[in-house]
Amino acid sequence: MVFRNQFGGRRSSRRGGGFRWPIMVLFAIGAAIYYFTNQEEVPFTGRQQLRTMEPEQEMQLGLQSYEQILADNRQNLVMSGEVYDATQEIGRRIAEAAANEDPGFDWTFNVIRSDQANAFALPGGYTAVYTGLIPIAENENGLAVVMGHEVGHALAHHGAERMAQQNMQRIVGSGVAMSAGGMDYEAQRAVMGVFGGISQYGYALPFSRKHESEADYIGLILMSRACYDPREAPRLWERMGTQAGATPPEFQSTHPSPETRVNDFEVWMPEAIDVYNQNCPNKISLSQ
Repeated sequence: MVFRNQFGGRRSSRRGGGFRWPIMVLFAIGAAIYYFTNQEEVPFTGRQQLRTMEPEQEMQLGLQSYEQILADNRQNLVMSGEVYDATQEIGRRIAEAAANEDPGFDWTFNVIRSDQANAFALPGGYTAVYTGLIPIAENENGLAVVMGHEVGHALAHHGAERMAQQNMQRIVGSGVAMSAGGMDYEAQRAVMGVFGGISQYGYALPFSRKHESEADYIGLILMSRACYDPREAPRLWERMGTQAGATPPEFQSTHPSPETRVNDFEVWMPEAIDVYNQNCPNKISLSQ
């Protein structure tokens, strides 16, 4: 399209420039420096993770969130009874099993009356179990599977790692946005759309599933050290699978599918049984 200016001449409609790769390269270098200078080792697995927060900071943030959750559920806190006693005992034994890897967390275990079949452990070891989980757990071994998993998240500093990874995504995202800044509007939208899709499906969701699998493994080892039967883990996730109903494909989910988790537990089971037999001499030896 051609326009005439006020002096009678012609001027072309404004076209955007191309993607400015030098800017992207600078941001990529900055992201790489941020990543490689903030590496820590995950207990149990030895995986290198991006982490910038100290355990003391984690504990402070976790405690603030935990106190708010307990305050919001004050009327639903369960402070006595069979479920409360089991949660305290399982939590104590799993925390003791993690003593060598514990950075000094303030392990706290509460029960919240709710239909949710869930549990959580915030950074710092602040843990809660919802009563809706109990019918699916069925027994103390099943509850130990879930509580070990949540404790695994805390020990692996997954919350702090997510925050650091989000910071790195923002660095890269800013680089993409600035690099595309000279392009026309539609081209910018297309570039940012592609970046968003890659960031979500190629990075954030697989990263979240990796955290869940890592917590599954750590929890399995912890419950075995604490002398809970690790063979209950795949059985629990078979029950979880029947309760789940319709779920999105695994690549669209933050969590591995129940089938994937059952398969993973079967792969790890020989190691878990060895850990159980070594740490529980007063128990009957397990076999797969």
